[in-house]
Amino acid sequence: MSSTLHKLVVFLVFAAFLMPASVQAAEQDTLRIGAVASASGPASFLGQPEKQTMIMIVKKLNAGGGLDGKPVELFFYDDETDVNKCVLAVQKLVRKDKVDAIIGPTTSGNTLAVTRIASSAGIPLLSMASSEKIVNPQDPWVFKVTPSDSHAVGCILEHAKQQGYKRIAIITVSDGFGQSGRDFLQKLIPDFGMEIVADEVYGPKDTDMTAQLTSIKEQNPDAIICWGTNPGPAVIAKNRMQLGIETPLYMSHGVASKKFIELAGDAAEGLMLPAGRLIVADQIADDNPQKPVLMMYKNVYEETFKSPVSTFGGHAYDAIGLLTAATSLSGGDTSPQALRDNLEKVDGFIGTAGVFHLSPEDHNGLDASAFVMVEIVNGDWKVME
Repeated sequence: MSSTLHKLVVFLVFAAFLMPASVQAAEQDTLRIGAVASASGPASFLGQPEKQTMIMIVKKLNAGGGLDGKPVELFFYDDETDVNKCVLAVQKLVRKDKVDAIIGPTTSGNTLAVTRIASSAGIPLLSMASSEKIVNPQDPWVFKVTPSDSHAVGCILEHAKQQGYKRIAIITVSDGFGQSGRDFLQKLIPDFGMEIVADEVYGPKDTDMTAQLTSIKEQNPDAIICWGTNPGPAVIAKNRMQLGIETPLYMSHGVASKKFIELAGDAAEGLMLPAGRLIVADQIADDNPQKPVLMMYKNVYEETFKSPVSTFGGHAYDAIGLLTAATSLSGGDTSPQALRDNLEKVDGFIGTAGVFHLSPEDHNGLDASAFVMVEIVNGDWKVME
């Protein structure tokens, strides 16, 4: 993306928040954006801020004249963290609503269940889930806006290596996100000169993991890595404390939300995880190119919803930002084909997750630099040195 174009995209996204509501969108063709998120159900702590962010930005865009003069219409469905409802929602977006692009779903499993629907219909889909399997192998119509789990695994293992840890125990959830993380943990741990001494799995609806943690404790590992999204990781953090396990515990980026700290309570203290810079925006150096975007989104979100900013709401911000960039590159053509083709040309878009460098070969556009290691200290996030 050229410097001029990047400034235009940043201007458009900032203007969406700052434009007075009295300005009306022009009566022209409408950009129809479909969206599916888990605004309720077990993954609601992910999907609710995504929903709120999309509605907020689209409202502001339309108040400021739309996108390249086109009103933006958002067709939103809550999949309730249910894969069958997710499939039905995407089918409705394609067949009934006839959208130009789809943002979502929230979770990896739901995303993997619907990519073929969007692809077969020739509609670009920008997933807000993490699994690398979403874009590898690559589908021409499927993109994702979250950093990949392989990069998160690498970030954890690099930190563990620096601490001299050799014997690693892993405990992963048996859903799409957990299975993908487990695959990369199994693959990369030996590459870092470490060994897996325990490999435990738990179900998404399990409410007690003392059996798995007791088995892990018997192996006396140097560190434990938990891979999942709430509520499971919070249960594991509490069970660890109840069992008196003092082994360092790493979490995945799937819990980078204040909701996790609320659920885990005192058991969250001292836990470590890779996370995007959004949740520690005020700790980021002023010369970091993401800083203005992070602070702008954080301040507007928290002022609007009176709740802490969430990494996951940031994914929705990034998805709309990438569509904005693709629209600018296409000269205002918002047909599905034009959006797809021009998403591959977005190079240098600064989002909340990182600086995106999309290409025909890379439909994610992020690398390991999207993450920083954070620790939970006194009930809040702290960047680790």
